Amino acid sequence: MPFTLDNQLDLLFPSEYIPEDVKSQLHPDLHIRPLASSDYRRGHLDILSVLTVVTDPGEDAWIAQFNAMRAAPKTYYSIVIVDKKSDRIVAVGTIFIERKFLRGLGSVGHIEDIAVDKNQQGKKLGLRIIQALTGISENSGCYKTILNCSDSNIPFYQKCGYEKKENEMAKYAPPRSQTPRL
Repeated sequence: MPFTLDNQLDLLFPSEYIPEDVKSQLHPDLHIRPLASSDYRRGHLDILSVLTVVTDPGEDAWIAQFNAMRAAPKTYYSIVIVDKKSDRIVAVGTIFIERKFLRGLGSVGHIEDIAVDKNQQGKKLGLRIIQALTGISENSGCYKTILNCSDSNIPFYQKCGYEKKENEMAKYAPPRSQTPRL
């Protein structure tokens, strides 16, 4: 499958939101862009499985989730790095923008789901994803950008300019059906 240009894709958000300096630092065989509605077939879920167990909902459900995210403009920014030769995704990441009532109706960027193909790790792709998402957050007017990570990943995020701050707490819901009640 040949590499596809952005203008031929159905993107989650405009590709111009990704900072040019990040794009220019990638190897010429790689391309960074917003998630596209066709990325299910480029291995989006395969890359996410580097992080945790990923249940494949099927392409129709994946596209429905993509469309739900796109229906909330200025909120979800999922990006991918694609290998041009194979037209396969090799790295992913997402930032969502939370609108607040405090800090003068400020906004906070939450980075989530940073994953790099095991065969591509060590090539600064995670760094480029973090730089792009941080740029989107700052250009959106967020007063801070935050993320959660395991203790073993703290040194990586410190290299990306982040600092350890406070603690994370979690409470997992009991097992239930996959259908939300609200």
